[in-house]
Amino acid sequence: MKIKNRHRFLFFILVLGITSQIVAQNLPIPSYGDLPQPVKPIVCGAEQYVHYNQFLKNKRVGLIVNQTSVLNKKSGLHLVDVLIAKNIKVVKIFSPEHGFRGNADAGEKVANDIDKKTGLPIISLYGANKKPSKEALKDIDVLVFDIQDVGARFYTYLSTMHYAMEACAENNKLFLLLDRPNPNGYYVAGPVLDLKFKSFVGMHPIPIVHGMTLGELALMINGEKWLDSNRQCKLEIVTVKNYHHNMKYKLPIKPSPNLPNAQSILLYPSLCLFEGTSISVGRGTNKPFQIIGAPDSSLGKFTFTPQSLSGSAKNPMYEGKLCYGQDLSQSKEKFTLKFLAECYNKSSDKAHFFNNFFVKLIGNETTAAQIKEGKSWKEIEQTWAKELNNFKVLRKKYLLYKDFKE
Repeated sequence: MKIKNRHRFLFFILVLGITSQIVAQNLPIPSYGDLPQPVKPIVCGAEQYVHYNQFLKNKRVGLIVNQTSVLNKKSGLHLVDVLIAKNIKVVKIFSPEHGFRGNADAGEKVANDIDKKTGLPIISLYGANKKPSKEALKDIDVLVFDIQDVGARFYTYLSTMHYAMEACAENNKLFLLLDRPNPNGYYVAGPVLDLKFKSFVGMHPIPIVHGMTLGELALMINGEKWLDSNRQCKLEIVTVKNYHHNMKYKLPIKPSPNLPNAQSILLYPSLCLFEGTSISVGRGTNKPFQIIGAPDSSLGKFTFTPQSLSGSAKNPMYEGKLCYGQDLSQSKEKFTLKFLAECYNKSSDKAHFFNNFFVKLIGNETTAAQIKEGKSWKEIEQTWAKELNNFKVLRKKYLLYKDFKE
């Protein structure tokens, strides 16, 4: 046994060394279109009741869910209704940004409510109250999390999960996560967050595109003791069947009002950075997170005029004003700083291009300064390499699914 263990140790060191070399090479990342289709149907955690009913039987259950928490598109059955039909004692619902039904605009206050269909109380976890309180958890034994993520650090469902895990750790409750695939889970890119800029749109020292499912991130948060006071919660994860990271996955339901299709989800990690600038990302149009522009003719020949849209863009930036820019709805680019840097260089109002929100989104204080200094986007991205490579090595400790090849 000692010899076998010694061989295993040497093999681990060899693999780690090879992994580090592969990571450092920064080899080309496959485009979304080149990814293989699933060979077998993907089965999300919520569909596998047989694997998690043991944690819910005779327990008082709270659910963190939204409009994506359906078993599958074909059935259209929502997790809340399925569990109630199976006589699980669901006590209350917690809703994230955009609300339980997913129809609130980004940043819009989501109030506590009552679900008309089930009569269950809905407690908002967006706004002033981002973490389930001790009072809210006192009549709950298990807190279930089932929400679709899109794989970007600043997508706030990850932060909601963090605070829920923290509340469970503080109140000795089980946190049960029903995992779902990551549509941007086939690569890792972007700067790692400097914790000086920790906020609800970035709570962990991870890159903008982390290449992990929420289940894998929950393991990382617990394993690295990133919860307050180095706590760890009681965690159970129901993994996705027939999924791996080097796989195309098209979401069956839009995850939020302004991510209506696969193209918007592909571009989201790059274009969300514009939310910290004077440039519109197309909120109030039929191509949100697929077009960029402002009332500045130097930005491009493509034009659009944002309008107020109920449920997706109430009072959008530049409402009613003609904007000039780019249509990226056919772009195949993964995360890149190119769009941002090129837009800044074209802008006729560079003094007001960046706002205070940008440092929270990018996660550092250097990128905006580098763009202003005239560094190319490729040069800037190279400065992220060391921390990004360190994250890639850490990431492999917590993967639940076969990884992509770099």
